[in-house]
Amino acid sequence: MVIITKRVNVNRQIRAREVRVIDPDGKQVGVMPLVEALKMAEDYRLDLVEVAPNANPPVCRIMDYGKYKYQQSKKSQEARKKQTYIQVKEVKMRPKTDEHDLQFKIRHIKRFLTQKNKAKVTVVFRGREISYTEPGRRVLQRVIDEVGDLGVVEQPPKMEGRNMVMILAPKT
Repeated sequence: MVIITKRVNVNRQIRAREVRVIDPDGKQVGVMPLVEALKMAEDYRLDLVEVAPNANPPVCRIMDYGKYKYQQSKKSQEARKKQTYIQVKEVKMRPKTDEHDLQFKIRHIKRFLTQKNKAKVTVVFRGREISYTEPGRRVLQRVIDEVGDLGVVEQPPKMEGRNMVMILAPKT
């Protein structure tokens, strides 16, 4: 009983007088009045679904609409399952970062790249340091040299306000 109500809602949304009908096997039946097409779908105990509303006359297919929607949702779930997400992890440092701290941050960048994530390396300049960007550029060059076997430079170092930013991507 509930199924019939659902089918009536799907079937009654078609507004054209004549439709081109495709049967459940995929064979073209031809152009017929909407009332006949609905009767034919009812004989099959299936739904009449408009698949090409902009065609002249509109194309309708006789199918089980609930089963069709279920298969579509399963396909989209499967596609999402196979999708990979790449995150951008950020590491901030200063141009005068000490040796040990720099090595510590480079280890983090290496870990991010081995986990197939991108790494955004930012050198933050404070106060008058902005006048001397060369030490910051040297720090970024050192990072590139140390992680060269794991990643490639996706975006070379560039200034963004008081920060010098570079993006590293994992090697594929």
